[in-house]
Amino acid sequence: MKEFKLPDVGEGLTEAEIVRWHVKPGDPVKVNQIIVEIETAKAVVELPCPFEGVVAALMADEGETVDVGRPIISVDDGTGPAAPAVGEGTAGARAQALAEDMVPEPAAADEPPAEKRQPVLVGYGVKPGAARRRPRKPSTASPATSSAAAPAASPAAPAVPARPAPEPAGREAPPTGSAAGSAARRAAVLAKPPVRKLAKDLGVDLATVPPTGPHGTITREDVHAAVEAVADAGRTAPQAVPAARGGEERIPVKGVRRATAQAMTASAFTAPHVTEFLQVDVTGTMEAVTRLRALPDFAEVKVSPLLLVAKAVLVAARRYPMINSMWDEAAQEIVVKHYVNLGIAAATPRGLLVPNVKNAHELSLPDLARAIGSLAETARAGRTQPAEMSGGTITITNVGVFGVDAGTPILNPGESAILAFGQVRDLPWVVDGQVVPRRVCTLALSFDHRVIDGELGSLFLRDVGAMLEDPLRMLAWG
Repeated sequence: MKEFKLPDVGEGLTEAEIVRWHVKPGDPVKVNQIIVEIETAKAVVELPCPFEGVVAALMADEGETVDVGRPIISVDDGTGPAAPAVGEGTAGARAQALAEDMVPEPAAADEPPAEKRQPVLVGYGVKPGAARRRPRKPSTASPATSSAAAPAASPAAPAVPARPAPEPAGREAPPTGSAAGSAARRAAVLAKPPVRKLAKDLGVDLATVPPTGPHGTITREDVHAAVEAVADAGRTAPQAVPAARGGEERIPVKGVRRATAQAMTASAFTAPHVTEFLQVDVTGTMEAVTRLRALPDFAEVKVSPLLLVAKAVLVAARRYPMINSMWDEAAQEIVVKHYVNLGIAAATPRGLLVPNVKNAHELSLPDLARAIGSLAETARAGRTQPAEMSGGTITITNVGVFGVDAGTPILNPGESAILAFGQVRDLPWVVDGQVVPRRVCTLALSFDHRVIDGELGSLFLRDVGAMLEDPLRMLAWG
C-alpha cells in the first residue's frame, strides 16, 4: 500500500484545491495515469499517479483545499502496509528526486520531431529517449540503508558524479587571482534558478550567503537575510549628519492618531486597493440643493451637496449589494450586509474620525440630513463615542471642503468601498454639442479587489455619477 502526497507543482506552493477526481476506490491505475485535477493560485493542474495498482481510498474530497505534503490518495500495489508517501523518507525522497530530474533537455537542431510526451509529477512531460538525470549529491541515508540498497543497483548503471559540497559558512575560498576562479566558486553554490535570479536582482553574491536549506542549499530567505544584514549594518554605522537649523519636534503617537495609523496601515497592506475616478457634471445637484434649502422640511438642518452624494450612495448600494460587504479573513468568506451604516469621514482636532449613520438606508432625506449634521457636530466637539465609529459598512470622505479635486482614499477597516467627493468647480463642459460653463466635480472610488471586481466597481461609480448629474434618477431607482 502506498500513499501519494500533494506535491508542490509550483515555486512556493503551499496549498491547492481538489477540483475533480478521475478515479474512485476500486479502480485500477497505472503509472503516469491522470488521477486528479487540482487548482492552484495560478492554474488548474492535472496530476499523474506515480504508482501502479488499485485505488484503495481517496483521502480528500472534491472542493477541499489541501496543504502541500498531505496524502490525497492511497494505492494498493500489493506490497502490504502503507509505505512512506512520495516526498517522505529515503525511498520517497529518491522517487520525488527522480520525478524532478526527469525534465527534458533542449532538442538538438537536427533531432527528429518528438513523440507525444507522457505526463510526470513535475514539469511538462518526458520526451522518449531524451531524458537525462542531473548529477545529485551523495545520499544522507544511513550506512545500513545504503548497503542494503547497493545490491539492488544495476551493474550496468553508470556512476553518478557527486556535486561538490559547499564551503562552510565564514570560510574564505582559496584565492585564484582570476575571474575564472570567481565564476567557479559561484557555480559551486547550491541554489535553484529562481533564487539565483532573486540574488542577481538584489545585487547579492551567492558565494557570500550562508546556506540554511537542505544539503547546503541557499534559499530565498537566506538571500533576504543577507540583504537585511547589509541594511542593518548601514543603519548602525555612524554617519556624519550636517547640522540643521531650526531644530526638530517629536510628537508622541497616541490616542486617535495612533489608532488611525494602525488601522490605515492594516487596511493598506491587507486589502488590495483599486481606485477609479469619474468627472461628473453636478449642475443639477447644485440646483437641487438650492431648492431643498427653501423647503420647510429642511428649515432647521444643513443641506449640502454631501447630502445628495450620501443619498446616491445608498441607492446605488441597494442596486449593487456586493459593494456593501466585507472580507472575513478568518472564515474565508464574503459577508454581504443588507443594511447600510454609512460612514462620514470627519477631520477633527483629535485626528481623523469616521462615525457612521446607523441604518442610513431606512432614513428619509430630511432625517439623513439631520443624522449627518449631528455626526459632524459631535465629532468636531470631540464627543464621538466608540459605538458611533464601529460597525460601518461603506464610507464617504468629502475632500472637496479642503479645495481638493480628488484622491485615493484608503478603506476603513472592515469595509470594501469608500467614495471620495471632490470640490465643485466651474469648468467648460460640452452640452448638446456646445461648450458651456458647468459645475463639475471628481468622484474617486476605492474598493477591495478581493470582493469587488472592476466591472462592479465601475457600475456602482457610474450610477452614483448619473444620479448626481440628474437627481431625479434617485427617485426612479430608489
